[in-house]
Amino acid sequence: MYQLDDIDRRLLLELDADPRMTVLSLSERTGLARGTIQARLERYRADGLFRLTSSLIPPAALGRGLHATVAAELDQHQLDAAVEALRRIPEVLECHAPAGDIDLLCHVVARDPDDLYRVAEEIRLCPGITRTSTSVYLREVIGYRVRPLLRAGLARPRRAGRPAARG
Repeated sequence: MYQLDDIDRRLLLELDADPRMTVLSLSERTGLARGTIQARLERYRADGLFRLTSSLIPPAALGRGLHATVAAELDQHQLDAAVEALRRIPEVLECHAPAGDIDLLCHVVARDPDDLYRVAEEIRLCPGITRTSTSVYLREVIGYRVRPLLRAGLARPRRAGRPAARG
């Protein structure tokens, strides 16, 4: 995966604040040449660095305000079939394969508890899935974010009068 440098982090912090910022605005805010910015944006897109823009739409705006996690255990020989079937369930927003006792963790949305039961059943009936367990989210306390990571990776400016550390 592409390693971000300070220029990347500065650009991405600006884009995180306003994803629709123009190249000209980015140039004005960062002091970088427009050509540099355009080239980096193209590289980010080509490398798949940006999340899909549809992730900006809150599921509640689509009538799916109830969030939950469905943990699934499965027959390991059918992992690919299970994942392919999960991709076809629109309410599955994302799915991860964690270490530990659970094979797959699916972040899902639903209209209400009855609809969540339907979604969980669709997941349970996917090929290879042998058992599921559902946990409902009561509220979001920290939403998806990367700004702290981008900031943490920026090089610290050196203080005047101090020599640079040698390594």
